[in-house]
Amino acid sequence: MTQDTTYGFARRSVLKGMAVFSGLAATGTYLSIKPAAAAGMYKVRMQLGWLASNGILGEVAADKLGYFAEEGLELQIVPGGPNIDGVASVASGANNFGSISSSPSLMLARSAGLPIKCIAAGYQQHPFTYFSMSGNPVRKPQDLIGKKVATQGTARILLRAMLAKNGIPEDQVEVSVMGGDMAPLKTGQVDVATGWKTNVGALSVLGEERVDMSLWDSGIQLYANPYYTTDDVLADHGDKVVATIRAISRGWGWAHANPEAAVEVLLERYPNLDRNSEMKAVDLVLGYSFNEKTAAGGWGVMTKENWQAQIDTYDGLKQFTGSAPQLDDIMTLDILNATADVRPKIG
Repeated sequence: MTQDTTYGFARRSVLKGMAVFSGLAATGTYLSIKPAAAAGMYKVRMQLGWLASNGILGEVAADKLGYFAEEGLELQIVPGGPNIDGVASVASGANNFGSISSSPSLMLARSAGLPIKCIAAGYQQHPFTYFSMSGNPVRKPQDLIGKKVATQGTARILLRAMLAKNGIPEDQVEVSVMGGDMAPLKTGQVDVATGWKTNVGALSVLGEERVDMSLWDSGIQLYANPYYTTDDVLADHGDKVVATIRAISRGWGWAHANPEAAVEVLLERYPNLDRNSEMKAVDLVLGYSFNEKTAAGGWGVMTKENWQAQIDTYDGLKQFTGSAPQLDDIMTLDILNATADVRPKIG
């Protein structure tokens, strides 16, 4: 997946969304599981927080293989991008389902009053990484002291969180803002640059001298590609949400068993993507989607403990515009529990 941002959207977008949707009230954690409709297809309008890429490998496969149709669903993938507030579009009801790049986006939105809730985690570990070169390597957080770090504007809070977690004063690191270009790192203009490890095209310029330090291993353990919907959709169409996660999880299971074929299906739907880059990235994508946690709990698993740790970290850094969201307001395990017998247990 190509990502220029790490939250998915900046705080000002949340404030704008809050102004639009201030009349919406959270309804709590309620799940209505009803029998599937005998006739007609329910349209799942899936809003992405990014332009379509390998982050939806499983969804595209599931659609191609007829898994959505078997559930009485029709999938419409709505691409996102840097100027699209995908969370606000789901909160407003313009779309009824979504996936965003990083879990903090959902916490910030809920804190600002948008009635959205996470139902599954696409990536078990976040691919966000601090890249350096072997001649001047950064292998652990303490190595950042005295370094020039280029990061995306919305990812500065991730750097702040990581420094705080590791007891490093912020004034010990020189920070600048970058886009997705890794050339400044390659040419020595900066010591460290950040991005998603799955963005193999942009990273190729760094070659074999590249050194990786993941955000996850540095103590900030966020979910990537979390799936979410609204309180109202959960209450009124909980059966359709369950069916959607069933179909998606089967698609990701098939992709894991057939990675090259899954890439071909992705390229068939999005021919603008580069085949070589996608073939190189697919094992990374599947590695973030499946690990020992999914071997035990199935694709999409997440924990309350991880979510609470994220809330506490962001609250400690005073990132919430309102009060910190309550755990049961930002996530639910109801959908995962209802699909436990279907979601593939692969590690």
